Amino acid sequence: MTARLPREITCRELVRIVTEYLEGALPLDERTRFEQHLVYCKGCSVYLRQMRDTLRATGRLSEESVPPSARDELLRAFRSFHKAGT
Repeated sequence: MTARLPREITCRELVRIVTEYLEGALPLDERTRFEQHLVYCKGCSVYLRQMRDTLRATGRLSEESVPPSARDELLRAFRSFHKAGT
């Protein structure tokens, strides 16, 4: 009997689960697939770095420090992104 190799992760899947990865919430097999993908995909490696940079920067923001107009614009953008993904 031969061992099955794990299915490779796609770029789209990586983007979908990046938050779980950064929070350490992925099961070991998924985390391994995630990290294997980063070895050969420069675009996703850059995306992960940008997400980490964003988290560091936004971690210093408070809700009160974001102007209401910026908050509304961000919410519209997230809603549009969510609709496009469904």
